[in-house]
Amino acid sequence: MAKKELILGGGCFWCTEAVFELLKGVSDVESGYANGHTLNPTYRDICAGETGHAEVIKITYDDTIITTDTLLDIFFVVHNPTTLNQQGADRGTQYRSTILYTDQETKEAAEAALEAAQNDYTDPIVTTIEPLDKYYPAEAYHQDYYRQNSMQGYCMAVIPPKLAKLKMKFGKEMV
Repeated sequence: MAKKELILGGGCFWCTEAVFELLKGVSDVESGYANGHTLNPTYRDICAGETGHAEVIKITYDDTIITTDTLLDIFFVVHNPTTLNQQGADRGTQYRSTILYTDQETKEAAEAALEAAQNDYTDPIVTTIEPLDKYYPAEAYHQDYYRQNSMQGYCMAVIPPKLAKLKMKFGKEMV
């Protein structure tokens, strides 16, 4: 197994975690906070919108089964990369669209994926591609949130449409 990690921010981490943890080749998805200025932030800190952190997911995957390029293509399908600091009703810099890299290979893959994804959108993509500075895992109650709270109203409204987009674009063989 060629184990790799990819950190993405596409709005609420509950919603993106729910999509990526279903994919073949993905062994773990962890919700967390990245690239802010507050040490050891809490969810309450993040929700105030003043820490500079983004809600992100850290995807651990086997790139012999699912590639970085495929994960990035999925990322650009299952969230709206054209809305600045917003996904649906979630607003604030913590919900920004971002790809965080730790090496040149991931940075180049992210740039290529963004350029290719722009063809699917009429508005400009505002996703940032930036080096990972700091990453903190979110509190335990945020991990596997959808699996544990699938009947929660927010989850029921937001996550099934993302899963439908995934299946429509990439087919059932991905999950």
